[in-house]
Amino acid sequence: MSIAEQAKQKMNEALDHFKNELRNLRSGRANPGMLDNVSVEVYGTQMRIKDLASVTAPEVRQLLITPFDPQTAGHISKGIEKANLNIQPLLEGHIIRINVPPMDESMRKEIAKQAKRKAEDAKIAIREVRRKSNEQVRKEKADSLITEDQMKKGEKDIQELTDKNCKEVDDLFSTKEKEILTV
Repeated sequence: MSIAEQAKQKMNEALDHFKNELRNLRSGRANPGMLDNVSVEVYGTQMRIKDLASVTAPEVRQLLITPFDPQTAGHISKGIEKANLNIQPLLEGHIIRINVPPMDESMRKEIAKQAKRKAEDAKIAIREVRRKSNEQVRKEKADSLITEDQMKKGEKDIQELTDKNCKEVDDLFSTKEKEILTV
């Protein structure tokens, strides 16, 4: 695998991590992804809600959780309460309903700031991959494994990957920011 291909793979990992981080931020709308990282103790072990139940958003501000095993409904409800997401689960038989409260302006701005920090962290990770990849290319040149032209082309390819991924981070951030700040 070439250095540019390795860089692309690592940059994609950083981008995927950023997308996952954005998915977990509240936006004022009910989003099943809000519960992706919530763990619940059932069957004597920690399990994620998405492995225990189906989570849907039947309305803009409502989540509906249908456990695969009805016996776990109480555990899931308690796990959501412990997760400090500022949402209150309502246990209705074997189904859990969550009404997502609207966010006030200060909360929206704070979450937008969090999104901006996460975007900056993602870009830093991408630039760090660029730095390490360029070091590898220069080392190969110093060891006479590649020519000067190959080194320049490698650095150019890595820079293009960096620019493309940083632009995608910016695009994802601006989309999420609009979603967060829209009332």
